[in-house]
Amino acid sequence: MPVITYLEAIRQALVDEMARDERVFLMGEDIGAYGGAFKVTEGLIEIYGEQRVIDTPISEVAIVGSAIGASYMGMRPVCEVQFIDFIACCFDMLTNFAATSRYRNGAGVPIVVRGPCGGGVGGGPFHSLNPESFFLNTPGLKMVEPSTAYDAKGLLKAAIRDDDPVLYFEHKYLYRRVKDEVPEEDYVVPLGKAALRREGADLSIITFGAMVYTALDAAEQLAAGGIQADVLDLRSLAPLDRDAVLTTVAKTSRALLLHEATRTGGIGGELAAIIAEEAFEYLDAPIVRVASADTPVPYSPPLEAAFLPNVEKVVAAARRLVEY
Repeated sequence: MPVITYLEAIRQALVDEMARDERVFLMGEDIGAYGGAFKVTEGLIEIYGEQRVIDTPISEVAIVGSAIGASYMGMRPVCEVQFIDFIACCFDMLTNFAATSRYRNGAGVPIVVRGPCGGGVGGGPFHSLNPESFFLNTPGLKMVEPSTAYDAKGLLKAAIRDDDPVLYFEHKYLYRRVKDEVPEEDYVVPLGKAALRREGADLSIITFGAMVYTALDAAEQLAAGGIQADVLDLRSLAPLDRDAVLTTVAKTSRALLLHEATRTGGIGGELAAIIAEEAFEYLDAPIVRVASADTPVPYSPPLEAAFLPNVEKVVAAARRLVEY
């Protein structure tokens, strides 16, 4: 199988799905002639033309609103939000309309809203957001965040084929840094299924997205000291693979929840509640969360490094957990 980048895997998924289904089209700011801010859609307008790769005005609410309308007419739009921070502009469209559509009138809204999330690049508070917790309390929205090129392609294909709205968060730090083998033939990664990236018996590190690599690096350091960690990559945040979460905790009896979004109100709190309610009798230590500080994302690289979770913070928390 060819080895490609995370970014190229996303592009391949778009190319494949547009070839497979003529109802699939793309909308977003600068995605056509310019090829997107990160060049994810570069070259697609030459393949599919301006009718299917549509440069839009700078209005996220117009992009998502138009996509919902197109979906009602039988189309399957894929919207790009140039930086995922600005998904806040179309929050009403997503939560009050798209998410409730099937319940209200029986009509699914088969749209994908994708865009670059996350920090680590000095982007500051308007270009570094991890917005998953904004939408976790909204039944009707599905949400994924891949960590590998294989999953980036397979999850995007699954999202495009889904009959309900899917938020697809792609971590910009991974675009060109992560490469792996990706099949050229058609495949999907099912929504709602986690992946165990490393096996261990002493604690479970549960995470997703770019933090998977932080967790794996931390697990390597821990292993040198005789501590073996399960590393569970959630991949899908809604629906959540509760069985995988409970299985790893039952196995190790210790849970470390790692996410890049700020700590308060983050997905770690929901995971902790699930574990406490459904796996309490397996626990040998308190549930631990490692997340970003409750501040806006700093511009300054040293401040951003202090703000974000890192290997050292995870290793220290894991050691405290095992020694409890």
